[in-house]
Amino acid sequence: MAKQRNTDKKSGRKRNTRSPHLPVSPSPRPPISAAAPLVAIVMGSKSDWDVMRHADQTLTDFGIAHECRVISAHRSPALASEFASGAEARGLEIIIAAAGGAAHLAGVMAAHTVLPVFGVPMKSDALNGLDSLLATVQMPAGIPVGTLAIGRAGAVNAALLAIAVLANARPDLRAQLKAFRHEQDRKIRETVLD
Repeated sequence: MAKQRNTDKKSGRKRNTRSPHLPVSPSPRPPISAAAPLVAIVMGSKSDWDVMRHADQTLTDFGIAHECRVISAHRSPALASEFASGAEARGLEIIIAAAGGAAHLAGVMAAHTVLPVFGVPMKSDALNGLDSLLATVQMPAGIPVGTLAIGRAGAVNAALLAIAVLANARPDLRAQLKAFRHEQDRKIRETVLD
């Protein structure tokens, strides 16, 4: 269904009359509480959720609209391609991708979009996550994936990095991020060892 717009007679502005069942593309600099997600968190398996829930919680704490999905680069390659290819048109600005083992999900996402993609390697049984880290970080020149630490620290930092990118165009979010950093500093300064 095509997007239709009519002009509001009072303001002279165009109003959106698109079906409520289809997502509306946000303005170039939507507020962080926009209804349409700005960040996608995707993971290769439901088992990755124990780690990636920390990225979800961090984005929630900052009030960032986001979505979380299970998409496998190997078991659902068409879905991975479709999701990444359509991400920008749906209003997403950043993709956080987690995967273990061969860990190709972040690379597949990056290959199908020009949006920033941050990879979070998952700990694995075989090599304790080193295989996931190397598979995520070793992208060929021309298709970048920003790779974070293995596991929980990587999930939290991927969300914080996404927030920092979004904050470049959103002064309120930048102030919120600065306050977060200030609070971390305060806690360290007030730490007393017994």
